[in-house]
Amino acid sequence: MSMPSHTSAVERIYVQHHSWLYGWLKGKLHDACDAADVAHDTFVRILGSRDASQIREPKDYLVTVARGLVIDRYRRRAIEVAYLETLAARPEATAISEEDKALIIETLIAVDKALADLGVRARRIFMLSQIEGLTYQQIAEQMQVSLTTVKKHMIRALTECSMIMAAL
Repeated sequence: MSMPSHTSAVERIYVQHHSWLYGWLKGKLHDACDAADVAHDTFVRILGSRDASQIREPKDYLVTVARGLVIDRYRRRAIEVAYLETLAARPEATAISEEDKALIIETLIAVDKALADLGVRARRIFMLSQIEGLTYQQIAEQMQVSLTTVKKHMIRALTECSMIMAAL
C-alpha cells in the first residue's frame, strides 16, 4: 500500500475511534493525561506499522496496541521507581544529572526487555551470575545443569546486553 493510502486509513481510524479509545483508556488508567499520551502513542505506533487499510476490527486492534503500550508504561515506571529508590539508598550523596538519569533508566529498560526475551532458564542463569555473584560452576550445581549449559546461556545473555549497549 502506498504511504498516502496508509496515512488516509490511519486518519479514518483516528477520526472514527480516537474519542472512544481515549475514553476507554481514561477509564482504565484513571488519569486523563496518561490516557491522552497512550492514545496518541497508539496512533503513532499504527502509523509506523503495517497497512492500516487491512485492519478489519479497528477497536480490537486499537485495544491490543494500547494494552501493550500501557504494559510498557507500567514496566518503565517500575524500573524508574526501583532505580530512584536504589539511588536514594546509597550511603554517599552522588549528584547525577537528569540527562544521566534518563540514560540510565533507558538502559535499564532495554536490558529488562532483553532479559525478558531470553527465556526463564537463561534469565535465571544471568541473574545468578550478575546479581548474586555466583560462579558458573555454582550456578550449574544450584540449577542442576551442566557447566556447558550455563556458559551457553551466559554467552547468549551477554551478547544480547552488548547489542543493546551498542545500540544506545
